[in-house]
Amino acid sequence: MTQHDNLINGQWVPGKAYAPNLNPSDLSDVVGEYVQGDAADVDAAVAAAKAAFPAWSTSGIQARSDALDKIGTEILARREELGELLAREEGKVRAEAIGEVMRAGQIFKFFAGECLRLAGETVPSVRPGIGVEVTREPIGVVGLITPWNFPIAIPAWKIAPALAFGNCVVIKPADLVPGSAWALADIIHRSGIPAGVFNLVMGRGRVIGEALVNHPGVAAISFTGSVGVGRGIAAACVASGKKVQLEMGGKNPQVVLDDADLKQAVELSAQSCFYSTGQRCTASSRIIVTDKIYPAFVEALKVRIEAIKVGAALAAGTDMGPVVSQGQLEQDLSYVEIGKAEGGNLVSGGSRIACHTGSGHEGYFMAPALFADTVPAMRINREEIFGPVASVIRVKDYEEALHVANDTEFGLSAGIATTSLKYATHFKRHAQAGMVMVNLPTAGVDYHVPFGGRKGSSYGPREQGRYAQEFFTTVKTAYTLA
Repeated sequence: MTQHDNLINGQWVPGKAYAPNLNPSDLSDVVGEYVQGDAADVDAAVAAAKAAFPAWSTSGIQARSDALDKIGTEILARREELGELLAREEGKVRAEAIGEVMRAGQIFKFFAGECLRLAGETVPSVRPGIGVEVTREPIGVVGLITPWNFPIAIPAWKIAPALAFGNCVVIKPADLVPGSAWALADIIHRSGIPAGVFNLVMGRGRVIGEALVNHPGVAAISFTGSVGVGRGIAAACVASGKKVQLEMGGKNPQVVLDDADLKQAVELSAQSCFYSTGQRCTASSRIIVTDKIYPAFVEALKVRIEAIKVGAALAAGTDMGPVVSQGQLEQDLSYVEIGKAEGGNLVSGGSRIACHTGSGHEGYFMAPALFADTVPAMRINREEIFGPVASVIRVKDYEEALHVANDTEFGLSAGIATTSLKYATHFKRHAQAGMVMVNLPTAGVDYHVPFGGRKGSSYGPREQGRYAQEFFTTVKTAYTLA
């Protein structure tokens, strides 16, 4: 079994212990063994990054751009291979996994360009004979903590801007899916970026993550993950004066109005709720439907999701892969029981099943669950489940739909299905979410525009696109006497 080490100061560093990376589609398939690092590894990685920062932060922007472009080129060239790795370790179906890999490559290509586009301002002073320059500079050593559900795209959209703007990086990927992050680290290692600029430390979050967050040599932390962990990181960073960026949970609403195209509304709802096995922070798990279309919509969505083929991620014909782990599967099934106990009508699915496609090996397969006749106060409509479980809420009209959509502690993504320009326009302005979709799935986003939410979903500057500079740089104002 191949063992995979940490990357520290340009060297692959072995550890005392390794853990298996299991394929959730086939529990007999071990993707590889990955090192379980410790606090000493974090110390070494941060020290390497600090030592590399002075030269890297003042290096030529063309060299940075060339390195990021080279990384993106290799990722795209190896999209099939890397997509298969991603599907094996996380459970996305092949097409989705390859799409995620391509997004990672495109992100590096985009930020290769951003290296050359970082601009400042020259403005006149209110005092005669003085010039004022406003510029952006890198912030230092950045700690990146990434989740398991997008094991190459989310590392990419944190690493690429951090490097593009002259920072040095220590990344801790999700312990559940280290393979894609290790493969990305290997590509970065061979790109020509100097030793110490980029470091990978794998291991348990309570060990590596805590050491990274509390390390005095780290200037900033960018985290994507659960609400509870994110709030703890925020408190620790504020106490120590670190810059912090958080992307956390969602309980995203999908509104369907009476005037919606039924077929279109059903398809976008099915994609929002159940593709990627519902394991997306932008997935829609609350479908809010107005009176007249409600019966037809529920019946049509039931038919649609029962046509979803659940199976091995790499098997031909699979529409939805497995849940990522035993723990996540147990959580999803427990919420199904909670929904039934609260009085929800389980229209379809909600149980562990054998896969419909593939070799028949044991995996974490679950039939997508749909509840109807639910009310906003139910736990299944308040708490993030992060799996293939969705519920339908019946409302009287648009005004009630908007109220229910906004009645949540989260605010990441929100969607509306309607043929009314009036309601679409009003919803875009009044939905309390960072991203709004009109007649589109809530889960589809582009890499060159800002990503993030409001309320309990996000904290700090937006990720991706040109807005990434807000987190990964600091502003300097300089005055010169002419």
